[in-house]
Amino acid sequence: MPVSWSERVIDRPNVVPRLVVLLAVAVGYLTLFQAGSRSPWLDWGFALAAVAIGLLGGILPLFTAVAQAALLLVADLFGTFEHGPAAFVKYLAVYALFELAVRRPWPSVAVDMIVLAAVYTRHTGTDLPGALPSLLYRIAITVAVPVLLGAYIRATRTLAGQTRQRAEEERRHHAARIQAATIAERTAIARELHDLVAHHVSAMVLRVGVARHVAAGGDPRVAEVLDDLHVSGTAALADLRRLVAVMRDPAQAPHDAEVPIVEPGGLPAALAAVAERYRTIGVTVETSVDPELVRLDQLRARTVLRLVQEGLANVARHAGPSAHARLSAHVADSGEARLRIVDDGGRRDSASPASTAATAGEGFGLIGMRERVERLGGRFRAGPVDVGWELTAELPTGFPADGTHPEDARP
Repeated sequence: MPVSWSERVIDRPNVVPRLVVLLAVAVGYLTLFQAGSRSPWLDWGFALAAVAIGLLGGILPLFTAVAQAALLLVADLFGTFEHGPAAFVKYLAVYALFELAVRRPWPSVAVDMIVLAAVYTRHTGTDLPGALPSLLYRIAITVAVPVLLGAYIRATRTLAGQTRQRAEEERRHHAARIQAATIAERTAIARELHDLVAHHVSAMVLRVGVARHVAAGGDPRVAEVLDDLHVSGTAALADLRRLVAVMRDPAQAPHDAEVPIVEPGGLPAALAAVAERYRTIGVTVETSVDPELVRLDQLRARTVLRLVQEGLANVARHAGPSAHARLSAHVADSGEARLRIVDDGGRRDSASPASTAATAGEGFGLIGMRERVERLGGRFRAGPVDVGWELTAELPTGFPADGTHPEDARP
């Protein structure tokens, strides 16, 4: 929480700034107003004593205020309140009372008020009762006014502190409410994923398993498709279960709060597996994968994999199984990971299953890909090119501009 300069001056000892200010005031007063004093050594002695006592104001305000009042009483024996050493000590005694009123409650302030008022009364005692109005005026100016000003500042600062405390408590309560709402929402989504999506995927995997058993010994191409469906469905079901577990208990998630699906250093192999899966359904996929991609961290590797999965799915969905796609993923000399997927548009037969699926409705694939890339500070673009479609993404990796890994630069 930020602290104002006035709070730093009053609330903290600050011995060095206090010493500089007090010495400057003492030297200025003695050289400008007491230049012709007949007892300069006495003046300097009282001034330095008042400065030394004033240094303790940030640590022992009550002791400092009472000690300044006592020093004023002694100094009055050698001069007057208007001239000589007592005048300078009087200023520091008044400031000590003000600082005490700011820093301490009323009982401590009352003690010094009584002591300082007694010193003034002792000084004026021989002239009473005629000097009573003058005495009361001096006490009001040098005792009551500093106390009232200090009490006002103390009350204002107390109120400000209470306001800050209430604001901080409200901020914590607001954060707790947001967290509770987030947990409730995550739990609800996890429940729906488990009860709806995971249920249907599980049923699909079971039915594919039955189909494999029924079609055993038949056309090997059908068996190959069913095997691929069974493997893909089983993997999807496992990913869904991991996702549901993480959404119900975020503590199970890694530091980047997403389900790990790429083994360290396994990105090139994962990309090759995705490309091969789409080759099995008829899409021609040419790949160019940089081995340096193994150095990407978990979050960036997962992002690249998700982009390739969604990008090739879009190729199969919109361009059809006869499409020709080129996949390029590499680490550029600038240190960025660059991904490019471009297709030739395929046959785009309106009667084909791919075209039918494409016209059934658009999802949030492109939006999700863009969000993933921009979350990492990268750039994403997807749009038509020639007769096909092109998807490009550039992700910062933290690698040096020459494309080497940061660890390679270590001596």
